[in-house]
Amino acid sequence: MSLTAKPAAAELFHQNFIRGANYTPGNKKYFSVSEPSENLLRVAMLESGWLMKNITLSDVITERGDSISLGDNSLHTGRAMEGRFSKNMKIEGTPYLLEETDTCASISYEQMSLIANSGRGDQEHFTNVMSDFFGKAVSLDMLRIGFNGEFAGFPTQPDVYIKGQDVNKGWHTIAKEFNDGSQVITDEFTLGDSGDFPHLDALANYLIMNKIPEEFREDPRLVVLVGSELASITRTRLFNGADRPSDIAASQTLLSSVAGRFALVPPFMPGRRLAVTTLDNLHIYTQKNTRRFRAEFIDDRSVYEHSYWRNEGYGLGNAFLYAAADEASIKLSENTYRL
Repeated sequence: MSLTAKPAAAELFHQNFIRGANYTPGNKKYFSVSEPSENLLRVAMLESGWLMKNITLSDVITERGDSISLGDNSLHTGRAMEGRFSKNMKIEGTPYLLEETDTCASISYEQMSLIANSGRGDQEHFTNVMSDFFGKAVSLDMLRIGFNGEFAGFPTQPDVYIKGQDVNKGWHTIAKEFNDGSQVITDEFTLGDSGDFPHLDALANYLIMNKIPEEFREDPRLVVLVGSELASITRTRLFNGADRPSDIAASQTLLSSVAGRFALVPPFMPGRRLAVTTLDNLHIYTQKNTRRFRAEFIDDRSVYEHSYWRNEGYGLGNAFLYAAADEASIKLSENTYRL
């Protein structure tokens, strides 16, 4: 790819990544996104992974407000002595605060040439590769911050807080601050043989029975989010305890269910955390009309840089529907690793 092709490549990238862009007057490097294009971007993020399709992504008007989860899971069917049966809908939610958020990715001219000269070897191939990468990077960072975010620092320090802890408050931190911390176990306890909880099923069942409202306990949407370290230990114990092929086959599938609920290992969630919730209870908010994009060749640094700026934040639709054991509170029993 020659340097004379740079403006054409940048323009082609704009056209492919976001259609219907509105350029900011006086600066063609920055452009906002029209409403139809916002919807296209949301669809692209949803298609970036299974988990993104199941959490709640919403546009909001104001920078601060309350998360909204309309209704509850209690009984809404019955009869009345006079007239029609009626029940008012509840509105539950936690406060949210949107913060200035900027995602940026750059590629050197040398790397750009390698991409352009591989595969089909044209500019359209390069722009498609960059578009696909950046869409996934944005989505993964949203999840990374959602599971690890603790506060909104300025400026952020990615070398210190490598999991995005200082970008924004994520779901777990919001739950820890809600209702005097009623939804998250922060006191130290032991997990494993001879411990306070012998296994993950016992811990998850305790969270469900003691911290999840009764009307949600049998909800089929309720899932158990298992940290990767806890999942690995559990799987190792299951395999080590299996001495027949049928036992091994059962071990391979058993971890898909914890305490009788569907279980999954989310990306970027701390390895020793265990949480119970519904996936659509995890909310990410973006302020409408704040999305700004930049795609630019920077000769001084010999890079092509793409960035996405917006006001963004996190919330729980119903904070009582999130129960967890904090990763710092879980102490593994001494014989856990020997099993």
